[in-house]
Amino acid sequence: MQERAQETRERLLIAAAEVFDEYGYAGASITKIIERSACTTGAIYFHFGSKKELALEVMRHQSETVLPFVASRGVQRVVDVSLVWARQLQRDPLLRAGVRLGVEQSTFGVHDASTFRNWAQIVQPSLQEAADAGELLDGVVPEEVAEYLVGACTGIQIFSELVSRRRDLPGRTMLMWRYLLPGILRAELIPQIRMDIELPRPNGDRGA
Repeated sequence: MQERAQETRERLLIAAAEVFDEYGYAGASITKIIERSACTTGAIYFHFGSKKELALEVMRHQSETVLPFVASRGVQRVVDVSLVWARQLQRDPLLRAGVRLGVEQSTFGVHDASTFRNWAQIVQPSLQEAADAGELLDGVVPEEVAEYLVGACTGIQIFSELVSRRRDLPGRTMLMWRYLLPGILRAELIPQIRMDIELPRPNGDRGA
């Protein structure tokens, strides 16, 4: 029974993400989510309580669409997180919906920076690791760089969405690093940073 309940919850979460991604919060009716998930209204309210709580849960799952693909360390890990994020935004509706809802949250009465702070907390330890190893320039503060990156990536993806429907997002993310790395990383280490991370397609991929 627990396994079946978890499968239902997962199906609802993915269906809701697809609907939020396509229609935004205002246009994502419970009816659309029910139709997409083939679940019941009762199942939605049992597992999530409300449409708002379902939206918040989608927002909270963003990092789960990225981190399984990243195994590097230090500054390379921070770069890889951003590049996988850029590529997953092109194909994973759960991530796209989480990002869209995070940006649009004020339209449904939410003012919650926790998902943005979560991204900063994910990359900050890797930046601190690089600082402890003497790889960052003097005066570079890992916490400040982590928060700056979250803001920069948020702006880049919004611009990319408007310009190209995010088709150029990986390229724009690499361009961001071209100008950012000289400001945080020792010059002799910059050529070691790779921008060619592979992104395998896992079983059950949600990509469109």
